[in-house]
Order: sequence, then structure tokens, then C-alpha cells
Amino acid sequence: MVTAGTYRKAMLFNTPAKLDMLMTFITTIWQSSGWQLEAWSILGNHYHLIAVGTSNSSPLARVVSKTHTLSAKRLNEMDNTPGRKTWFQFWDTPLTFQRSYLARLKYVHFNPVKHSVSKIATDYPWCSASGFIATAAPGFRRTVLSMPDDKLNVPDDF
Repeated sequence: MVTAGTYRKAMLFNTPAKLDMLMTFITTIWQSSGWQLEAWSILGNHYHLIAVGTSNSSPLARVVSKTHTLSAKRLNEMDNTPGRKTWFQFWDTPLTFQRSYLARLKYVHFNPVKHSVSKIATDYPWCSASGFIATAAPGFRRTVLSMPDDKLNVPDDF
């Protein structure tokens, strides 16, 4: 699981076009680097991803760096702010226990509701909730949705 935040928690991705741009960079860079995205939530000043890599995947830090470098450059072009610092840092958490993985899947899918940017996660276009609800096997969906996620230790004070 990866969490990344903007510099000084600034709401830099504050329009649908900017959120679309970041989502496009995330999906294309991560997939072309050999990572399978399982859940994502992209908000104005941070994002969460759950991705699965293999021995052939590019190193995580390199994929995050490429994502941040290219998205910052494009965002600064859009805002006419060359050289502005966009990203602050990222945190990654290996998910090695099934219950932790399942709880974090729920957490990421429903992060827009937690941050009050959407009343219904499936209505928020920049997260994976709608795809998860539509395509997950019924038993798996029920399991994930039943997981408690209120005691997770996820950097998310944005």
C-alpha cells in the first residue's frame, strides 16, 4: 500500500482535469512498470494505492518517483507555476496479513467518503470503489465490506 501527499498538504489537484491527469499518470506508469493496481483513491492533496508487484516489476521507489516527477511537471504546466514543489513524500506498507490487506482494500475504496469529498464512494470517479462493487465476486465483496477499518494505522491526516 502506498500513500503520498502533496507539499504542505496543498489542494493542488483541485479540478476534475487535474485529478484525471494524475489518475492517468498513475494507471499508465504503474501498469507499464509491472504493477497491478487493486485499489486507488486520488484526492486533491493525497492518494492511496494498493498494488501488487512481481519479481519483474520496477522498484517501488522508482515507480513513485516517476509518477511524482511527471505529474508535478504537468500540473505545474497547467497552473503556470514552473518549479513549484508539488509532492512531499510517500509511505509504503507491505501487506503481509490477509486481514490487514482486506481492511486496507476497504479503506482505500471508501477514502473519498472519509474525507467528505463524496457521500457515496462509488460516485467518486477517481477511486476504485465502483469497479470493485461491480466486478468483485459477491463473497469477496461481502468479506471486504465487513472488515473493520477504523483502527488502521494509515498516514491520512490530509
